[in-house]
Amino acid sequence: MINIVLLEPEIPANTGNIGRTCCATGSRLHLIEPLGFQISDKMLKRAGMDYWDKLDVTVYDCYEDFLEKNPQAAGNMFMATTKAHQTYTDVSYPEDAYIMFGKESAGIPEEILVDNEKNAIRIPMNHNIRSLNLSNSVAIVLYEALRQNSFLEAERDGQLHRLHWHNK
Repeated sequence: MINIVLLEPEIPANTGNIGRTCCATGSRLHLIEPLGFQISDKMLKRAGMDYWDKLDVTVYDCYEDFLEKNPQAAGNMFMATTKAHQTYTDVSYPEDAYIMFGKESAGIPEEILVDNEKNAIRIPMNHNIRSLNLSNSVAIVLYEALRQNSFLEAERDGQLHRLHWHNK
């Protein structure tokens, strides 16, 4: 199971959208406080639609609390940042990867990035654009990790129902 880690997310709609994406992909969501909203926030629930109750989500008091409760994340965590030297497609994601994203206004703090530089990844974009929307960034990187792992348990085949139209 892929793990999505949001460090101090600020915008409830983004986190709701990310929660919905996690439900759709069978991924686990980790939220590290402080949050810019309450978990009961209606914007969060609205963006997550009727999937929020199906979400595997854990909230942590701080980054150290997250690391303490997830020792398997050490050395297995990729950090999405515009400051990385490698792209998100340059790395190999294990089935139980942790992919961290920072808060919308500032990203992941430098002191965390410096200690994890070899696992820092970026999404290529035009030089005059600061960043993508957080929920879009999560979806891009998460689906690459899933693709590399044959989409794990996700349903791969859709069913097209052909309608037979007759001219009268």
